[in-house]
Amino acid sequence: MKRSGRAWTVLAIVVAWVGWTGRAEDGPTVVERPVASGPNRFYGGHRAPLEPAAFVRLPIGSIVPRGWLRHQLELARDGMVGRLSEISPWLDFQRSAWASPEGRGERGWEEMPYWLKGYGDLGYVLNDPHLIAEARRWIEAAMASQREDGWFGPRDLLTSLDGQPDMWPHMVMLNVLQSYHEFSGDPRVLEVMRRYFAWQHRLPGRAFSVGYWPPLRAGDNIESVLWLYNRTGEPWLLDLARKIHENMPAWHRDVVNWHNVNIAQGFRAGTIAWLFTHDPAHRDSAERNWQKVMQTYGQFPGGGFVGDENVRPGYVDPRGGIETCGIVEFMHSYEMLVRLTGDPVWADRCEEIAFNSFPAALTPDARALHYITCANQVQLDRHNKAPGIQNSGTMFSYSPYEVYRCCQHNVSHGWPYYAEELWLATPDQGLAAILYAPCELRARVGSGTTVHLQVDTEYPFDDRVRIRVVTPEPERFPLYLRVPGWCREPRLFLNGRRVPVEARPRTYVRWERTWRDGDVVEWQLPMELSVRTWPTNHNAVSVHYGPLAFSLAIRERWEKYGERVPGWPEWEVFPASAWNYGLELDPARPTAGLRIERKRGRLAPQPFTPDTVPIRIRARARRIPEWQMDRLNMVAPLQPSPAYTTEPMEEVTLIPMGAARLRIAAFPTVSTGSSAHRWMPPARPKKPDWRASASHCYEHDTLDALGDGLEPAHSNDHDIPRFTWWPRRGTREWVQAEFERPRKVGAVAVYWFDDTGVGECRVPAGWTIEYRAGDQWRPVTTRIQPGVARDRWNRVEFDPVETTAIRLVVQLQPNFSAGILEWKILEE
Repeated sequence: MKRSGRAWTVLAIVVAWVGWTGRAEDGPTVVERPVASGPNRFYGGHRAPLEPAAFVRLPIGSIVPRGWLRHQLELARDGMVGRLSEISPWLDFQRSAWASPEGRGERGWEEMPYWLKGYGDLGYVLNDPHLIAEARRWIEAAMASQREDGWFGPRDLLTSLDGQPDMWPHMVMLNVLQSYHEFSGDPRVLEVMRRYFAWQHRLPGRAFSVGYWPPLRAGDNIESVLWLYNRTGEPWLLDLARKIHENMPAWHRDVVNWHNVNIAQGFRAGTIAWLFTHDPAHRDSAERNWQKVMQTYGQFPGGGFVGDENVRPGYVDPRGGIETCGIVEFMHSYEMLVRLTGDPVWADRCEEIAFNSFPAALTPDARALHYITCANQVQLDRHNKAPGIQNSGTMFSYSPYEVYRCCQHNVSHGWPYYAEELWLATPDQGLAAILYAPCELRARVGSGTTVHLQVDTEYPFDDRVRIRVVTPEPERFPLYLRVPGWCREPRLFLNGRRVPVEARPRTYVRWERTWRDGDVVEWQLPMELSVRTWPTNHNAVSVHYGPLAFSLAIRERWEKYGERVPGWPEWEVFPASAWNYGLELDPARPTAGLRIERKRGRLAPQPFTPDTVPIRIRARARRIPEWQMDRLNMVAPLQPSPAYTTEPMEEVTLIPMGAARLRIAAFPTVSTGSSAHRWMPPARPKKPDWRASASHCYEHDTLDALGDGLEPAHSNDHDIPRFTWWPRRGTREWVQAEFERPRKVGAVAVYWFDDTGVGECRVPAGWTIEYRAGDQWRPVTTRIQPGVARDRWNRVEFDPVETTAIRLVVQLQPNFSAGILEWKILEE
């Protein structure tokens, strides 16, 4: 039989490959995810009847971070995480209810466990004796406080929810105990957790529905229950997991709450429950929840969403952002989900938010953080940003103090948990590279040999990952290499020779062979420039290179504004260069005008600063004069692209988002054409010509809103200032305007604030108008009944009066408060 020339060539390649590797099956294959055939012989997994694990965590301490990641951990050790007890009253060991043998003392809620959750792991991954000893001191005290019935820790929590127990802080403390056991092997941890879960198991099911935080975050409780079950095999633990699942909000059906940290933690709860329900819909629920949140509120680069602190309908512009708590909880969820499901998309998402948002949430020295990190954020001052940001107060500036006490403590686990999840064990006695970073690891593989892998890389700033195998003897085991979703053509080398492989994005290359001491695998993930369009944000665009999203390089001017404790300053950051640029791109070839520039030499220990980041992109841009800061000194919202501008063309520099504390990462495009959109500058408030006062004004609202000239778009308009009588409800209240000299008034118009569906303000039950005559208040003679309509002006004309003051007397609806967005006082 005659063979074609091509067939002989293919055969020759196969023969050569077999001759080189020894066996044809030694070649790499591509898989969607590992086959979860059973537990790993060395590191366990999920006990039956739980769904088998796709991946298994290695014991804490198996992975030793190196390079830039180790430096992030060292900054945390020397900064807020390692030294937080110097400034946090929640970490006073002598007074803390968490450290008392009787559970009596102060500040016994989430803050200390939040901090200890990462502080301990930071010590474990750095093998730092001081951190380990301090963590052990807190853990020993908490375990010693356990009562005969199984409860441990602060006693006040037993009755703090209207006489019912608040179990939320213990969910965090259980994570602390899990990590401690994985590091130390201390068997007492298992007994403490078993007795606590026995106490929970005796509770009625309705106990897991009590309060606000505990039910919404009960997926964390279930995860800890299953963790213990996998180590002890006691069947009643599965019964407890089911009881919690059946009595908590149904994250497996939908997004049940819109608080940003509840989302970042809770969205995964159904997938955790899938381990024992075996329902594919539960398995897929985390992805459904994530898509629902991000498709509406996360349409910009960086991996965050507008949840500051809760999502609000209509607030989708990238000038809004995510809590630092939300960032680290998202990272933790993604790390957990890739282990449970094997789906590499979760690793992509973890890298996206870790590289592009998390570093900018902190100062470069990791000694202060801010509450909210946004994709577009051009000034980080300490002043109020509400209602542009939901919460009032200091949300943008960098502070180490208690104003951020949730994030201040919870930030601790961001990088330590990340370092622990770089590599995972596989059910087929292999190892998987999940998150790429420089490190070393030791793990048992194959028939039981302990191998040592040395990972040298500058990823995400370089596309090469070099893995050196150190083994006392040849050992056969599979090595899994994740293909990121943005990588189209990965390249694989062994000992300098190219190994053929064709792998799609978001798969794994599985390579089972007999590995020998000194083998070097080079895994190259070529990065390409790309431009993404965000239709729901007016067709704004973002620029990407591999896993990195890019921001305009804005010169930063740092000003210290406080230092309550010496050595712990607070910082504002102001722009020292123009920021209001749009990119000029060719719609047919958007990357054509972009140019990559790289610094030579080794990566800086702290690469997440404008001066040290090794990659820059040059782009063509024009300024948009109408794009300005608004009255709150926030970047004004995006308007439709392309934006019309005739400003000169400039070449601007873009840097990775994670290195940019001041940032524009969601860009408008620009054009000089007649079809481009002409932008409007933000509205500015005016000073009224009268003085306002009221029976009461909520501390986070303002009397200035009454006459600032900013027209409401609707009654639930959060983009302009408001005045409310909150939290007064059902009462009789007033608001008045005083004039410098007598004025003739014949009409008023009121635009009521009503946040139905969001809060508890409603239009009032009714209102009247009075004017001051001498030292008395008298009613005006109106021609119509004063109106209480939503979403429009309520104008009332009356017989003109000459007066020095006019007052609205308002009756609030029963059980509701009320407010005013704007009040006009008219001559007729």
